[in-house]
Amino acid sequence: MLTQCCWSLAVLLLVGSPPLWVRTAGAQTSSRERHTLEAVRVDRAPRIDGVLDEDVWQGVPIVDQFTQQEPKEGAPASERTEVRVIYDRGHLFIGVRAFDSQPAGIIATDMRRDSDRLLDEDNFQVILDTFSDSRNGYMFVTTPLGAKLEQQISEEGEGNTRGNRNNSNINRNWDGVWDVAARRTDEGWTAEIGIPMTTVRFADREEQTWGINFMRNIRRKNEQVFWAPIPKAYSLTRVSLAGALTGLRSISHGMDLKLKPFMVAGVRKKQTSAAIGTTSALRDVGLDARYGVSGGLNLDVTVNTDFAQVEVDQQQINLTRFSLFFPEKRDFFLENAGLFNMGTGGTFTSGQLETDLFFTRRIGLSETGQPVPILGGARLAGKTGRHNIGLLDIQTGRAFGKPGDNFLVGRYSSDVLKRSRIGALFVNKESMHDAHYNRTFGADANLALGRSMQVSSFVAKTSTPGLDGKDLAWFGRVAYRDPKWNLWLNYEDVQDNFNAEVGFVQRRGIRATKAYFSPTPRPGKAGIRLMEPMVVLSYVTDQHNRLVSRTQHFMVGTWLDDGSFINVIHQRNLDVLDEPFQVQRNVRIPVGAYTFNEWTFTYNTNPARRVYQRFTFQPDQYYGGTSRTLSIAAGVRATSQFSSELQYSRNDVKLPYGNFVLDLAILRMDYTLSPRMTVRSLTQYNSSTREVTSSIRFNYIYRPGSDLYIVYNDLQQTGLLHGAFGPTDRQLVVKLNYLLAR
Repeated sequence: MLTQCCWSLAVLLLVGSPPLWVRTAGAQTSSRERHTLEAVRVDRAPRIDGVLDEDVWQGVPIVDQFTQQEPKEGAPASERTEVRVIYDRGHLFIGVRAFDSQPAGIIATDMRRDSDRLLDEDNFQVILDTFSDSRNGYMFVTTPLGAKLEQQISEEGEGNTRGNRNNSNINRNWDGVWDVAARRTDEGWTAEIGIPMTTVRFADREEQTWGINFMRNIRRKNEQVFWAPIPKAYSLTRVSLAGALTGLRSISHGMDLKLKPFMVAGVRKKQTSAAIGTTSALRDVGLDARYGVSGGLNLDVTVNTDFAQVEVDQQQINLTRFSLFFPEKRDFFLENAGLFNMGTGGTFTSGQLETDLFFTRRIGLSETGQPVPILGGARLAGKTGRHNIGLLDIQTGRAFGKPGDNFLVGRYSSDVLKRSRIGALFVNKESMHDAHYNRTFGADANLALGRSMQVSSFVAKTSTPGLDGKDLAWFGRVAYRDPKWNLWLNYEDVQDNFNAEVGFVQRRGIRATKAYFSPTPRPGKAGIRLMEPMVVLSYVTDQHNRLVSRTQHFMVGTWLDDGSFINVIHQRNLDVLDEPFQVQRNVRIPVGAYTFNEWTFTYNTNPARRVYQRFTFQPDQYYGGTSRTLSIAAGVRATSQFSSELQYSRNDVKLPYGNFVLDLAILRMDYTLSPRMTVRSLTQYNSSTREVTSSIRFNYIYRPGSDLYIVYNDLQQTGLLHGAFGPTDRQLVVKLNYLLAR
């Protein structure tokens, strides 16, 4: 372990002595020198209505030279796009004219905010690198229907494999305050975007230069075009290749104070038997506040926090021995979440070897996902110069017979070189009225050595009463990615007593090596746009170098010109069980070494179609027996307002120790009255837990940042487990919040 820690330290020290070719790379002409746009200051803000007919838009410099990434990299865009940028003291405005030679062929069927489908349809995207640090950004997406999606980007969205949406450096759940309106026209479509300066952070300077880039998706042609060109290996999140937005002078966050009081009222009914039930009233008030300490730093305070409006988790079937990952969805923890990241970052997802040193779902949620009251907390987060700062303190209340806990998290990193950083993390969990505590200490480095090479590493230690020694963890990664190749090598060492209670650690007492090799040929024939043959090798030992797991993963993924996807996977596994594995209530897999093969066959139709399907079949060997898994999904977007999707998976497992069948069915329905008013219904049945859950959520954004929620949740345990009667838990909640900003 000492050698490994020294290797990690050597990686950190590389920051002080980069290779000569890295130090001289800046001498080349950058994208920001080649692509420059001047924003024009206006005295009167435009009306955000999607019509660019006001005087403020006239005579403004136009960006109209876009370049294809797909299908013909480097070719001019086949359809004209015009972009104008204006601003006043407190807002940035972007005007878009997206011309189309076949306006009837524009694909826009979804108005839901933050819908995944928005990225699969005609859309316009903008990314802002407000600190011009070539690392982080704010990304805003809209469509011809005026739908909205926004993301916070850290570390250029890098950190794991191509196509994996479980990426901690892309904060999909962040909800920024901004406004947009769009209209379809006889020439295509237009959009107006208004972004308050209080939504983004930037340095305290009289004159600003931001990184900026634009991307348009012309869906019927499967064509993506960029203003500042991006090679096929990367996406718009590659802010180091963005252009420059100049001319920003005397912009301000104003007083930079936001108050958001909220009120909650409702009723809850629990029925534990046919004769016994309780009804209770729900009522609460609380406050979220934000103050801009500086142009780049926010202080957030929450009092008596409530997350009644948060969408429920989508259930998963777990046939492994390890915990499943569920994403954070609570607003307070989403802002600047990337500043607190330290861990493997999704690079070990397929091997149940993920290690993240700080995971916000450990705060305010029990192990089963039940809410734990948050009495209050504060967070200072943001950027000042080359310094990235995150400080969080949260106090929870007593719940489930356990005392409350105090969580203190400190994260610091410093930007070095052009796109690299080094940093440290401290996490402290202290139980109230109890002697228990848990602490995590970590240091990390992320070095971008040129455009395609990345080296990252962390070393960490925990401190827990009764767990002394063997409490270290270490991770190292070398990755190379360009338009033709994707290669990386990971190593992770997690000792037996490494105990990050406020983190997400899937396995302890292991040493894991994982190698990934994937060329990306583009045949351009037979309707094939991209092939991604892949070989992934994983080798896991215990702390005494005894082999406990081995995986050989072979895949060929094929993306077709019509937007559909075909995938074939063959995987050979070795898994050594040192303890019996309780896979189901009455099925226990005994100790032993098991080898088995897995096959996966997947076909997805074009997700932009009004009616689309996904199909996966897995005829696998499984711990001395067999497992047959069938997963199907069918979705329909009947109109721009109504859409639904039904997912069903069935696991039929036959083992020498017992047989069982697991079913999971999920029905999601959405009705969007307008981009500001939506109703979402999510109904789930999980045969593993014998539960049927339903959630209906109405959301009305009556002004940006201010919401009305009406939420109904219903949990029914089926009679198969409890006889003729199944216990129920139902609640109806109304939540109202109002944003006061100065």
